[in-house]
Amino acid sequence: MPPPEPPPLPALTRAEGDFVDSFLQVVDLLGRINPARGSDTYSALRAAQALPAQATALRDALTAMHMRGETELHSATLVRALRVLDGQRRAGRVALPPEVIE
Repeated sequence: MPPPEPPPLPALTRAEGDFVDSFLQVVDLLGRINPARGSDTYSALRAAQALPAQATALRDALTAMHMRGETELHSATLVRALRVLDGQRRAGRVALPPEVIE
């Protein structure tokens, strides 16, 4: 039996789609850099080197939204898109793992 189909992405403008994609790419890189989750310096170094380019893409997406008159972030719609794209798990890699009490 195949896995269930994920819900469809909400309708987004191109700039909103670029914003969500760039945001998640930055989150993925920060997760790879996170010393509480990483396993080697080379992987963290590569992610840190890629971070400025992804931050620029994120800035550019927000600039495009602003220049087109998209002055508000529609949080509910963007949150739905982030959930469909597994944003909650991906963002969890940025946080510290739960403390283990022995």
